[in-house]
Amino acid sequence: MRTSTTSIRRARPADADPLADLFDETWREAYRGIIPGVALERMIAQRSSQWWLGATQRSRPLVVVEQASTIVGYAVYGPARGRILQAPGEIDELYIRPAYQGLGLGRRLFRAVSNDLADHGLTRVGVWALEGNERACAFYAGLGGIAIGQAVDRMAGTVLPKVGFRFS
Repeated sequence: MRTSTTSIRRARPADADPLADLFDETWREAYRGIIPGVALERMIAQRSSQWWLGATQRSRPLVVVEQASTIVGYAVYGPARGRILQAPGEIDELYIRPAYQGLGLGRRLFRAVSNDLADHGLTRVGVWALEGNERACAFYAGLGGIAIGQAVDRMAGTVLPKVGFRFS
C-alpha cells in the first residue's frame, strides 16, 4: 500500500505555474453560474503565473497544500482588510482542487492558517464567501463560523451578495 505525504508550506516562486492552474480550476468549479461568464474569465486571466509569482513575494502570507509533490490547495491570509467582520485576522482565499475536496484538506488548511494567525496575536478570524457558493458557506458554518455580516461585491455590473463568517 502506498501512502502519500501531505504538507502545508509557504508558497515559493516555483509554485507560480501550478497556482495559476489551481486558481483556474477551482474558480471555474466554484463560481460558474454565480459570477457572470465574462467577469469570471477576466478574473481567471488576471491571475496568470506572473501574478502568482508576485504573490509569492508579497508580505501577505500565501501557503499551499501539497500532496505527493502536487499542489492541491492554497490559502491567502493576514490582518483584516476591513472592519465589518469584527475580527483582527482574515482569510482572503482558501481553495482546494475539486478532486481533493471532501478529504479533510480544507479543514486542515483552515486550522493551519488560523493557528498561524493566532501565533501572531490575531485570535479572532473572519472570512467572506459569496452567498451563491453554498459549498463554501456550508464549509465555514461546519467549521463553527458564525454568519455575522453581509456585503456585496460588484463584477461586470452584477451585484454579488456575500456572507461574512467569524471564528473565535
